[in-house]
Amino acid sequence: MRRMHCIDIGANLTHDSFDYDRDAVIERARAVGVETMIVTGADVAGSKAALELARECPHCLFATAGVHPHHAADYDGRTTAQLRVLASHVEVVAIGECGLDYFRNFSPRPAQETAFAAQLELAAELGMPVFMHQRDAHADFIDIYDRYRSGIVRGVVHCFTGTAEELDDYIARDLYIGITGWICDERRGLHLREFVDRIPADRLMIETDAPYLLPRDLKPKPATRRNEPVHLPHIARVLAECRGDDLEQLAAQTTANAQRFFALRNQENQQHEQGHAAAIR
Repeated sequence: MRRMHCIDIGANLTHDSFDYDRDAVIERARAVGVETMIVTGADVAGSKAALELARECPHCLFATAGVHPHHAADYDGRTTAQLRVLASHVEVVAIGECGLDYFRNFSPRPAQETAFAAQLELAAELGMPVFMHQRDAHADFIDIYDRYRSGIVRGVVHCFTGTAEELDDYIARDLYIGITGWICDERRGLHLREFVDRIPADRLMIETDAPYLLPRDLKPKPATRRNEPVHLPHIARVLAECRGDDLEQLAAQTTANAQRFFALRNQENQQHEQGHAAAIR
């Protein structure tokens, strides 16, 4: 496959499955054109780790800061303040991963709703984009999002796996849509192929959600089930085929969308300025 620049908007690179070869994983991705990756923060500790990792690889890695609905039961009075401090760092480019997950219900639903609302409020306060998760909770998700929508600068529904009707609701709210290797899964993702062409080109982004959601149609099959950002170009190819898009144009468009969504040009300039200031002190 021809090397193209792509941005992985959701990679859980702090996951312990990467502990023994994280640097190699990042280099493999960069070698195929995935030169920018957004490291997902799923709780306060994980968000701190994502920030630390992003600092180790400037201009390549950025981070989000948030609390996933699985960890919403741990959200308390200190959490918002902790996320606000994390969000003050130039490497942190979005609030989240936050949202609702009624499929697993690892946290009670009221706790999920409270944590989601608090993070939307924080994103609005800070003028930052929000990186969101929704599974089997669409009606409540929309209800809560709509309460804060007027103050949200940009939002993405990451790892979209829902219905055409859910997609229509998100598009009507000007939300961005993140597509993963779920679309490569012949058991669960075939329905997506029927309507991903309805996603406006300027609202489409791509991600691996590594180490999860390894594309099932990779050939040859990897030795393990661990997903990596190196597989993002494959997801882009499948998505382009489903949409009837030119692959290079889709890669360029999703890259431009991610740069705009996360304001990456601004962040890179600030990183450069901070590095220059440190060098002359």
